Amino acid sequence: MQKPKRILILGPESTGKSTLAEDLAKHFEEPWVPEFAREYLEKIDRPYEFEDLLEIGKGQMRQEDMLFQSAQKFLFCDTDLRVIHIWSEYRFGKTDPWVLEEIRKRTYDLILLTNTDLPWEPDPLREHPELEMRQYFFEKYLYLAQVSGFSYLIVSGHRENRLKTALEAIDKL
Repeated sequence: MQKPKRILILGPESTGKSTLAEDLAKHFEEPWVPEFAREYLEKIDRPYEFEDLLEIGKGQMRQEDMLFQSAQKFLFCDTDLRVIHIWSEYRFGKTDPWVLEEIRKRTYDLILLTNTDLPWEPDPLREHPELEMRQYFFEKYLYLAQVSGFSYLIVSGHRENRLKTALEAIDKL
């Protein structure tokens, strides 16, 4: 039996990652890995620190590994350690070595990079509503997708268009 394919949804804040992951999971009746950072940050009653990013990364990977066991054809991952890496460098000027090593080890069959063309949706955990900053982070994620060695595709447009584009790319797998 063939192992499930891991599909990573990557992109800046408020670009529809969770929506796309959930839509794909529903379409294929497969699991999706929610963003662990949201759950973690809602529990702490303080601004996050450098050490928190490592805990968030480890939690994200635990969830991904656990849900991979129940996937039949696909596992849809709403973010990965690349987000931890980018935020860590941006906020603290460094990345924990464990994060970098895990990025090198983990593989994905496809990266769907969400574009910044959706309107910003306010959320207490989001930090940068400015389009310039969203584009700044998009460029960082695009670079990481390009150097990953994995197939990647930029998804743009409204919700239905993003889903259609993603489904076409997944069908080619």
